[in-house]
Amino acid sequence: MTTAKQAATGSLVGLALGDALGFPTEFNDVPSILAKCGPWREMELPEPAFVTDDTQMTLALGRALRTAMERGPLVGSRLQRPLREEFVDWYRSPENNRAPGRTCLVACRKLDGDRPWQAASQIGSKGCGANMRVAPIGLAPGLAEDQRAGAAQLQSGLTHGHPTALAASDLTARAVHLLAQGAEPTGLVGQLRSYAYENRSRYHERWLGNLWTYSHDPTPEAFIARGWDECLQVLERLATVLRSPEPELDPCLATGDGWIAEEALATSLLCFLMFPEEPLTALRRAACTKGDSDSLACLAGAFAGAHLGADAWPEEWAARIEYGDELLALGALWDA
Repeated sequence: MTTAKQAATGSLVGLALGDALGFPTEFNDVPSILAKCGPWREMELPEPAFVTDDTQMTLALGRALRTAMERGPLVGSRLQRPLREEFVDWYRSPENNRAPGRTCLVACRKLDGDRPWQAASQIGSKGCGANMRVAPIGLAPGLAEDQRAGAAQLQSGLTHGHPTALAASDLTARAVHLLAQGAEPTGLVGQLRSYAYENRSRYHERWLGNLWTYSHDPTPEAFIARGWDECLQVLERLATVLRSPEPELDPCLATGDGWIAEEALATSLLCFLMFPEEPLTALRRAACTKGDSDSLACLAGAFAGAHLGADAWPEEWAARIEYGDELLALGALWDA
């Protein structure tokens, strides 16, 4: 059970802590980060601990998911509207000033109207902006596997319609869920690879509708298989790297910089799986990278917190995080 260790609280707080730790190091190379922050294993949480659009959009998704689940069993039609409203509210907010990704901005501007969401989706984008925010779907209790997969892909599709973004979001939510439920980190990559193979040609039409028709693929199965295949390739690379990891090397050199969805999944998993029982070290390793450091550390924190629970994080760090009250309230709801 997730309740004893407070997996939802741990994951959401860890996500935000990683986001705040990686915020000042994004767009910097490793020598610049070391010059600014000192040794990577001693990186301190910034003061104040501001977060980026990663945490903002995670909370938007969390609110939409809570609203949809209060109205009845989770289905695509019930989730789509509050999700769309939350994303548009984020787009319009004066707080949306944390270097948000272009895909999210373009898609949310198009969602601000009455066109079908599929027409707003950026079908060619597999940026990491969809899987950086998907953790709530892995944490929400009582979902069947189909609901979790469909919801993870739907929330991606509203902005990032590329099949690899859909598959990576599904895998990220799956990883968070498995860890929250007590899965051993050592077997996680194997479980994710099996899940990807099983779902390779499965298109969730009840959740995604006609999204696939906006691509050039001949069938919905061909469309979604493209995404799973790219994720399988990077998971295979991750499995190879984990046989002899080198923690002192920038993880981006092994599994990619994380600007795109499948690399964000693999590199954040690498940071977590090198230090599964040392959550702050995992966050610091992800934040001290040449890639998309805030999103990498955000996902590493989500994985570590789901695995270890709320006690993973020092109280003096957790107490300083921006949006802390809302993160704790959402976590408490799902840990209850």
